[in-house]
Amino acid sequence: MHTKSLFQEHYHFIGIGGIGMSAIAMALIKKGNSVSGSDLITNKETEKLKKLGALIFEAQDKNNIDFINSKFKSQKINFVFSSAIKEDNEEFSYCKKNKFLIRHRSEILAMIMKSYTSLSVAGSHGKTSTSTFLSTLLQVCTNNSSSITGGIIPIYKSNAHIDNTKFLVAEIDESDGTISKYYSDIGIINNIDFDHCDHFSDINEILSSFKKFASNSKKLLVNYDCKITRENFNSEYRWSNKDFKKIAYSIIPYVINKTHTIGKYYENGIFVDMMTIPIPGLHNLSNITAAIAASRMIGISLNKIKKNIKFLELPKKRFELRGEFEERTIYDDYAHHPNEIKATIDLAKLFIKDKLNCNKQKGRLIAIFQPHRFSRVKEFINEFAEELAKADIIYLTNIFGAGEKNINNINSQLIANLIYKRNKNVQYFKDNYEIKNNFYKLTKKNDFIVNMGAGDCHNLWQILNNQNT
Repeated sequence: MHTKSLFQEHYHFIGIGGIGMSAIAMALIKKGNSVSGSDLITNKETEKLKKLGALIFEAQDKNNIDFINSKFKSQKINFVFSSAIKEDNEEFSYCKKNKFLIRHRSEILAMIMKSYTSLSVAGSHGKTSTSTFLSTLLQVCTNNSSSITGGIIPIYKSNAHIDNTKFLVAEIDESDGTISKYYSDIGIINNIDFDHCDHFSDINEILSSFKKFASNSKKLLVNYDCKITRENFNSEYRWSNKDFKKIAYSIIPYVINKTHTIGKYYENGIFVDMMTIPIPGLHNLSNITAAIAASRMIGISLNKIKKNIKFLELPKKRFELRGEFEERTIYDDYAHHPNEIKATIDLAKLFIKDKLNCNKQKGRLIAIFQPHRFSRVKEFINEFAEELAKADIIYLTNIFGAGEKNINNINSQLIANLIYKRNKNVQYFKDNYEIKNNFYKLTKKNDFIVNMGAGDCHNLWQILNNQNT
């Protein structure tokens, strides 16, 4: 039933190495299509695609397009782009000039979803974690599920797993307004917050796009604990970690520590059982509650969920322990919005508190943060300062522009100046190499270091370890 081919066409991805684009490319190959793509960098995703038979170009120019049109002239050729591709990209502009068939990545993902019972995860924060938890539960409980997400799912060791299955978990991007293109059997909204100010002018524009996504979903599952979703989406399928009355699915936390959360599980306001969640953090409890709720909505028994919940793991770069370096503990996290930074710092403090309870020496909480996008920093500069100041020590590196032009002369020193009014222990550095060169002045034994951002900041662990090679 789900072996329907996407016509064995050819798809060329302009910017194939991105975590979202590469996942769709992998899915298309598994569906029997030929795939090529270009990117300015090579990474693990492009290497995986090569092994699957994709043709990868390590430059982006019009000669690639001519070669593809010549090599695959017997097939229908689709040129795929994402909103990250700029108008002056040589491949993109050449395709437009010659009126070749150009399709946005969202259109391709929406097409793939039609051949499955789709469970779509949307929201301003926690999409990748929720998609990972839901993908894992469906895999271990049904062995009949595929996934396309924006992160590496541990159970698959990939951001895409496509097979001849009934279900598909898809992570849906709201950043460019294309969220309205998706039609889901179950649509999940984690939360709604103002972000992506390079595309949206205010929260009402974001809310409007989510409402379109909701109207395209046969069933809608929403987070009752988020004020915006609670007030704007009237669905019988709601989850909460604060209330259980008139709520379809609730887990009320009872014990919280750095290894797990124990909570009271309710369905439709009725206590069912105690539930042990093997992932720490209240924000992760919300994401896992959503995954359990969606699993129940498609008929998976609670006993089966409880039996298999031990297999849940966070995706890569979501409070990911990189290891111990010279008796300093280092974690990576994808937090790049003030509310995400708040959740990450709260979780780090839980770890430090647990360490104290074990009568171990207290270390300082050091936050290393690479801001992401000039527009985001301009919009939330005060909020960034407020949340980052809650760490003991803060080190900021240069803003990762993600292709944006710095038209307002925004820089990380401006954030540092605002943090200094709240917490004097703040410094600005150019990048992680400069932090490495001063590492022993900046840190002490037993320090708990959280390295946050959505850019290229997660090379810190490798940089530090190369120091001794």
